Amino acid sequence: MLTKLKAKIQQLLSNEARLAHRIGLTPNIVSCFGMVFALLSAIAYWKSSSYMPLLILATLLLLVSGFCDVLDGVLARSYQEVTVFGGFIDSLLDRYADAIVLGGIILGGFSNVSWGIATIIGTLLVSYARARAEAAGVKMESIGLAERPERIVILALSSLVTLIWSPTLGLSVILLAILTNFTVLQRVIHFYRALKKKP
Repeated sequence: MLTKLKAKIQQLLSNEARLAHRIGLTPNIVSCFGMVFALLSAIAYWKSSSYMPLLILATLLLLVSGFCDVLDGVLARSYQEVTVFGGFIDSLLDRYADAIVLGGIILGGFSNVSWGIATIIGTLLVSYARARAEAAGVKMESIGLAERPERIVILALSSLVTLIWSPTLGLSVILLAILTNFTVLQRVIHFYRALKKKP
């Protein structure tokens, strides 16, 4: 869903990509920064249980991590630095970032452990389903309700609302558990239909 909006946002980040390139940042370095910000966000979520205002910091770090995820792609395409290894590392670090942030939310006591694990599994399988499908020649981008941009937005907004109504973040994890696993189902169906159309 938001993947189409992400493409438009990427077009607007040419100045940021130019600045990053000028100071010597490569797409892989930006991807690593995204992972570091995700780790810091997870720690902030974990510690928020004893000091709720840290949720604001956790949210900001999560959004910065997401920004890095967009910027690395813009940087790679703008300066002809797209490589197979870079794409592999970017995808790998994104999966670590997703799992670590959700782990921080669970450790912070904002989510039931079972729902948290269900969300982590769904999140990882959304990506895995895309990777396997595209390896078989079936395009999977923008298929499904809960791709990475949607998940980040849901977590960020619910984190801020949690400052007013404490159950919000936990409820958003339940929502993501449902949406991510439903997205996997959508991708399975899309893949099956695409295969049937092939000669």
